[in-house]
Amino acid sequence: MKKPLLTLTALAGLSLGVAAPASAASTHTVQSGDTLYRIAVNNNVSVNDIKQANGLNSNMIYPNQVLKLAKSEAKASNASKTYTVKAGDTLYRIATNNGVSVNQLMTWNGLKSDLIFPGQQFSVKGANAASVANSAPAAKPKASTSAPVTKQSTSTTQTQAPASGKTMTVEATAYTPYCAGCSGITATGIDVRSNPNQKVIAVDPSVIPLGSKVYVEGYGEAIAGDTGGAIKGNKIDLLMPTQEQALNFGRKSVQITILN
Repeated sequence: MKKPLLTLTALAGLSLGVAAPASAASTHTVQSGDTLYRIAVNNNVSVNDIKQANGLNSNMIYPNQVLKLAKSEAKASNASKTYTVKAGDTLYRIATNNGVSVNQLMTWNGLKSDLIFPGQQFSVKGANAASVANSAPAAKPKASTSAPVTKQSTSTTQTQAPASGKTMTVEATAYTPYCAGCSGITATGIDVRSNPNQKVIAVDPSVIPLGSKVYVEGYGEAIAGDTGGAIKGNKIDLLMPTQEQALNFGRKSVQITILN
């Protein structure tokens, strides 16, 4: 989909005005630019609370939609203050599902990096919760195929790229499914609004063929499924679920490996 390059200046303007968490109101009328995560944090509830209270099956919301903000009784009565990491989890997903920020999770659990592993337990209820182990297992079972789980897209910790494939260094920026001028459908027909967590990058097809699988340092394996007016030469644009994540990513040089 053709779109203007998402700049730090534009994103910074969009991110202004995010208030500190406040006591939950009974309802919230969705404003342009709102996300479930932002509404949850600002009203001291979790994303799951909002989805359960409103019968939502996805994270898609619309301007002028009225959302109930009540905490679910099951969650309010749950005395557990820890979460056990499952395969496929990310710090961002754990934080979102518990109505907290990634920085809070890292602070409460004394994390020095955003690498997490299946089986770890995290405090998800605040600084007063019991401290839990956050280091990786002393030794991984030899037969294990589980890979470390990383925070989506905003990490400065880089994972090791695959050895095979053509490798190059590119300039990377980030965009969201709802960026100005975006249709939500990529140049190859991918509906990124139906699943904003999928890994899609915009590329210059003369450098990276559309449809290629590409490993991006710090982002993971993605599909080259989009183009952009400002994406020319050794440049790529990474799809991020939220404007906050795109802003945190900024603009940086990364190494990529074209897998096919």
